[in-house]
Amino acid sequence: MDASERGCLLHKLADLVQRDRLQLATIEAMNGGKLFPNAYLMDLEGSIKSLRYYAGWADKIHGRTIPTDGDYFTYTRHEPVGVCGQIIPWNFPLVMLFWKIAPALCCGNTVIVKPAEQTPLSALYVASLIKEAGFPPGVVNIVPGYGPTAGAAISSHMDIDKVAFTGSTEVGKLIKQAAGSSNLKRVSLELGGKSPCIVFADADLDSAVELAHHGLFYHQGQCCIAASRLFVEESIYDEFVQKSVERAKKYVLGNPLTPGVSQGPQVDKEQHDKILDLIESGKKQGAKLECGGGRWGNKGYFIQPTVFSNVTDEMRIAKEEIFGPVQQIMKFKTLDEVIKRANNTTYGLGAGIFTKDLDRAITVSAALQAGTVWINCYGTASPHNPFGGFKMSGNGREMGEYGLHEYTEIKTVTTKISKKNS
Repeated sequence: MDASERGCLLHKLADLVQRDRLQLATIEAMNGGKLFPNAYLMDLEGSIKSLRYYAGWADKIHGRTIPTDGDYFTYTRHEPVGVCGQIIPWNFPLVMLFWKIAPALCCGNTVIVKPAEQTPLSALYVASLIKEAGFPPGVVNIVPGYGPTAGAAISSHMDIDKVAFTGSTEVGKLIKQAAGSSNLKRVSLELGGKSPCIVFADADLDSAVELAHHGLFYHQGQCCIAASRLFVEESIYDEFVQKSVERAKKYVLGNPLTPGVSQGPQVDKEQHDKILDLIESGKKQGAKLECGGGRWGNKGYFIQPTVFSNVTDEMRIAKEEIFGPVQQIMKFKTLDEVIKRANNTTYGLGAGIFTKDLDRAITVSAALQAGTVWINCYGTASPHNPFGGFKMSGNGREMGEYGLHEYTEIKTVTTKISKKNS
């Protein structure tokens, strides 16, 4: 198949996703408790843009000629890796599906996709659209299953050439081990995070409160990039806490398909119970509970929007990835102090900075050990921008031109020629 034809197929799939946007957004809300407006406006929009972005790249992936010494003609080819196993998380089932398959298919690979066992519905619906779009049989394979069975089989299979995984650091380690003990398949990982968000005293306070709030509470806090270590400069700390509590108390919990609801349930009982356990640890370890702090209602896995102040770095809620609607607000005094504390973590996925001082913003962004740093914003994503982590938040990059590198092998071809003319 010509590269341009691969691009046409991806554009066709994007057209079908756009056509069925309402159904897919509804499935996402049912799939994992995602608010319907967020699914329709954010997730579906991002999915369509990702498909179209990589559709445009399909016939623009090429090698180079190299001026090798001697009478030789050398060039490189960018060839598909081959069969790619792709393991999708439950928090953004549709977005992550297209983040994985779009660059892989654009480069000419075939894929075996395992959606999360908690949220398989949207991937199965997309399978029907892939067939309708006209992709050849066997190019895209959707294989629902559990991690210890289907996921482990993908990670250790001798005929799979690459694995891409988004999920927990614990499972990422297992995938690396399986790849190493099988055929040393290529592995790219986007794993957990405990992202620092730093608010300096000169920041636009109301804007920082709102953006830090969304950076934590979006999708019930079930985001790998959640702004879950919020550092606020001492002189504005009390006011920031007060405004953050007022904002959290405005939430309306309920059915994510119901208009006016601003927080749905956690994905399952396991996550629900883990979050409540961490909330209890915060209370016991001396953090001040400003609001929330327990489950909501007597039906479903709902947790009250929770804000803690007076949080210190050694507390579990300041170190462990909570993945829930729990905001920890910590105090800092100096620039050097906050940089050191922000980097004092095994994770390095994202970070945020709020300040009007451009020099300070550039200095701090360079010092932070994170794959993405947002300045006076938080969590914005685009298919044009590479995304991935430092340290135990993973390796490799997804999206943007950098994302293509994960799905091609570079071959060098050198030919002996009689004489160079240049």
